[in-house]
Amino acid sequence: MDVSPGMRHCFVVDVREESEEKAQLLSVVVDDDESVRESLPDLLREFGFAARAFSSATEFLSSGCVDETSCLILDVAMPGMSGPELQQELQHRGKHIPIIFITGRKDDTVRAQVLKQGAVGFLLKPFNDTDLLAAIKTALQGI
Repeated sequence: MDVSPGMRHCFVVDVREESEEKAQLLSVVVDDDESVRESLPDLLREFGFAARAFSSATEFLSSGCVDETSCLILDVAMPGMSGPELQQELQHRGKHIPIIFITGRKDDTVRAQVLKQGAVGFLLKPFNDTDLLAAIKTALQGI
């Protein structure tokens, strides 16, 4: 596949059997913590999702993956654009992606704010696999 220089793109390889009817949904992780970016996509793939990870909100916005994203797992505090700022930017652009926020700091004010703005989940790190999967299932209802 040829891609022109500067062209935004989102490559998702689906290696599942052709007999499977439902297309694989793309879950995206945006977190500045490298260990989260390395481990969480592997877990998402174990759950049966296609997964991509980005180190910043800006990187995600310029990736070409925004329109293909079915669920966004988003860190609250990142350098540059924060998770809540990305949430607002996506709303401003008319992109309605279900968002699950993850954070290492308990902050009831931020939690209330992002949920009021439409986030479907808010998990405190470290969270368990069961809670993450439940939040993803809630996020994907109706897709």
